[in-house]
Amino acid sequence: MRQASGEQWSISAAGHEAVVVEVGGGLRAYTVDRAPVLDGYGPEDICPGYAGTVLAPWPNRIRDGRYNFAGTTHRLAITEPERHNALHGLVAWSRWRAVKASADEVTVEYDLPPQSGYPWALSLSATYRVGADGLRAEHAVTNVDSSPCPFGFSVHPYLFPGAPVSDTLLHMPARTRLLLDGRLLPIGAAKVAGTEFDFTQPRAIGALELDVAFGDVIRDGDAPSEVTLSTPDGGGVAIWADAGFGWWQVYTGDTMLAERRRRSVAVEPMTCPPDAFRSGRDLITLEPDQTWRGTWGIRPLR
Repeated sequence: MRQASGEQWSISAAGHEAVVVEVGGGLRAYTVDRAPVLDGYGPEDICPGYAGTVLAPWPNRIRDGRYNFAGTTHRLAITEPERHNALHGLVAWSRWRAVKASADEVTVEYDLPPQSGYPWALSLSATYRVGADGLRAEHAVTNVDSSPCPFGFSVHPYLFPGAPVSDTLLHMPARTRLLLDGRLLPIGAAKVAGTEFDFTQPRAIGALELDVAFGDVIRDGDAPSEVTLSTPDGGGVAIWADAGFGWWQVYTGDTMLAERRRRSVAVEPMTCPPDAFRSGRDLITLEPDQTWRGTWGIRPLR
């Protein structure tokens, strides 16, 4: 019987082991010396809460699934019916294929066909590698259509910080956060300085419920930015992303089912904020034959 997450590809090196899956082309598990770093799921389980999946050609939400691009209005399927949004792109439930595999590295690909609401063809690839420095993921997305297309990208890992979420110290190098309406769609932005959302220095999450995008990311030139989830004794996990990712989404899992609620923290590097197909903010336009590339990774602290 075929497993719910499809074919599995395990990679390992220096005590680091990860499992990449066919369905969603993402990470089902990542451990270091057998200790879980990623809050994943079993091979027989349907992926919960987009855990570890690739989010493309847009991350997060599009209001009413409707947007205008190059003078044409497009309507996407509503995949978050309770909020009437189009959620997390078109590839999270697709079957990816492995094109290269070795002991410590695997590359998977998926060809997105033109469809109602997104009439462009994309070729996507993801290469995952593990080693003594942690896990590294390299992504490439090419517009193989004959006309420009709108594009955004993210991934959705849930991380085990090594402590209850309320006791976890979050370090988020960002100066602003988006203000959201009841549908978790942006209606403005605010500086975090002096507020309960200021994590520019490591601070306990406490009772704060987070499902918010942070922007105006603090970085050293084009160097990667890094978010950490740590414990008071210095343990924990860091997730980093290159300069192509200008946003971080943090979700403390408060709306997950009971067994996963506030069990881990999703930290998502994003190229654009929610509803970018409508606002145009940091939206990428991929020209025919143009390739977008992005790299991110996870490493344990200590």
